[in-house]
Amino acid sequence: LTVTEAPEDASVQSDRAARRATRQRLLAERDAFAASPAAAAAGEALAQALRAVIADLEPERLGLYCPLQSEFNAARALAADPRFTDLSLALPYARRAGRVMEFRAWNGEAPSFADEYGIGSSEGAVVVPDVVVAPCVGFTEAGHRLGYGGGYYDRWLAAHRQVTAVGVAWSFAEIGLEAFAAQPYDIALSIIVTERGVR
Repeated sequence: LTVTEAPEDASVQSDRAARRATRQRLLAERDAFAASPAAAAAGEALAQALRAVIADLEPERLGLYCPLQSEFNAARALAADPRFTDLSLALPYARRAGRVMEFRAWNGEAPSFADEYGIGSSEGAVVVPDVVVAPCVGFTEAGHRLGYGGGYYDRWLAAHRQVTAVGVAWSFAEIGLEAFAAQPYDIALSIIVTERGVR
């Protein structure tokens, strides 16, 4: 027998197309913002807000990420604060087969190892951080995250409901609820930190 996937209905196709368009727009805006004179001050404001959140959460192990292109560098922001010197860290490792992600123990040094997408990762043991910082291309008032479209964070968070998920984003990346219809697979973040504070 040949098993074929059921075709997506029109509403799902429309939602995916809308998300792609929103993602492309926000990525272009983020690149332009990163090159603007306002980026440095906004980056420091975001760093200060993120440090305060992580200090309050007091994680036993913190999951971070290796920034892509113009993404905010959360690891660098936290490394500048002596309160986090001895904090146990982890980085995600994404696999193409099955589109699964795991976190691996990380020593905080510049990654010399990459996952199956070429993104900096770690060769450490597989671990489950109790707090994870996730980069957001966009976000909604309800706490849903727009990422790069692979669904890796949503699937990982769905399997680890006990984890506190902290999104980091620029305030201009907020998406109106009317433009982002949350689907059952969209996992809301616990906290979203922007340069304008904590949501």
